[in-house]
Amino acid sequence: MQCQHYELGLAGADTAFSVDPSAVTFGAGCLVEAGDIARSLGITRIALFTDAVLATTEHVAKVMTSLKEANVDVALYDEVRVEPTDMSFRAASKFAADAKVDGYISVGGGSVIDTAKAANLYSTYPAEFLAYVNAPIGLGQPVPGPLRPHIACPTTSGTGSECTGIAVFDLLDMRAKTGIASKMLRPTRALVDPDCTLTLPSSVVASSGFDVLSHAVESYTARQYTRRPAPDSPSQRPSSQGANPWSDLGCAEALRLLGLYLERAVADASDVEARHQLMWASTLAGIAFGNAGCHAPHGMSYSVSGLCETFQPAGYPDHTPMVPHGMSVIVNSPSVFRNTASGAPERHLDGARWLGADVSGAGPEDAGNILADHLVALMQATDMPNGLEGVGYSADDVGALVDGSINQRRLLDNAPMTIDREELEAMYTGALRYW
Repeated sequence: MQCQHYELGLAGADTAFSVDPSAVTFGAGCLVEAGDIARSLGITRIALFTDAVLATTEHVAKVMTSLKEANVDVALYDEVRVEPTDMSFRAASKFAADAKVDGYISVGGGSVIDTAKAANLYSTYPAEFLAYVNAPIGLGQPVPGPLRPHIACPTTSGTGSECTGIAVFDLLDMRAKTGIASKMLRPTRALVDPDCTLTLPSSVVASSGFDVLSHAVESYTARQYTRRPAPDSPSQRPSSQGANPWSDLGCAEALRLLGLYLERAVADASDVEARHQLMWASTLAGIAFGNAGCHAPHGMSYSVSGLCETFQPAGYPDHTPMVPHGMSVIVNSPSVFRNTASGAPERHLDGARWLGADVSGAGPEDAGNILADHLVALMQATDMPNGLEGVGYSADDVGALVDGSINQRRLLDNAPMTIDREELEAMYTGALRYW
């Protein structure tokens, strides 16, 4: 892919983009390298973060063995909450502070990796909890400096958290999802072992796969970096800097792989090629959105997750209602892209084509519907819920959903069009049901 032309010279806009690459090791069986990497980073006592289910798996056992063989002392924390909250972040941070570690390793999905990021932050630079949380919900204070080394080992092909400086959680008092965003949170190293995905239930593969898909489409269709205000200084350029040539590369290849392998990976756990390729797509999309940022589908997903009262998805812990992150994103995505296509029609058509849609003869006015219709067909083929109604919401909930997302300006303002309350109402309404 060539470096696509980006219009320059807009008054007050940025004229450069930054590339912050992640240090990734990718390959079947690479979890056994954990000990060697920890030693190379100077870690002597490490906090291993995981959840209660993963703690009993061969993935954690491999990492534990590798660390011990490298003479790295391990403090195990296996109480990570799936879809973490401010309370679970606080508990993990207390553990990290009490354990007196000099490094972190996370083995799990995005919830585990994000929890390790938060524990690293608050144990290194103690502060009131809302100090680092994104404004306007939190104070949005900058992270004071570098954190301790963190090795992220994703076990799901979805969140891309191993490549980003973002940690997402539910703020219980507000019943809303929010997060902490800083380049300092990005893990020092990532060990991406695609074999971890071979034991995942199909529902988890589908949900996490659609998270990857939305990462890629959102980053590619985000407001272009040349249409964002120039930072006061280069060091203040945000990670969510908008669409840029570097991120475009990862988005394009991730979407091509998803078009080829998503349905196969969901349908057949023994399809090793499909599940490995989905993990590679996740890594590519993670690198992409870690340098461009997502937009409205993710911003809207936060209230879909935060206001959930009854929905319990198959393949996930059944002790509490929840809408898994990827699912909370994709139920919004078709409706969003029908609307945002007006801001970047060619890019929406690119995304549809890479996913496998027929775009022959299509014009700019067709872009949103072609992409949305193709996503809906993929949702049907992989047993995703039928829009917001499929996860327990109705038209009566649209106002509350808007209230829960209107302050997610880091994400909403990254869209290729201005999104206000009226636009959110229209997009949530359009997402109620697709078939």
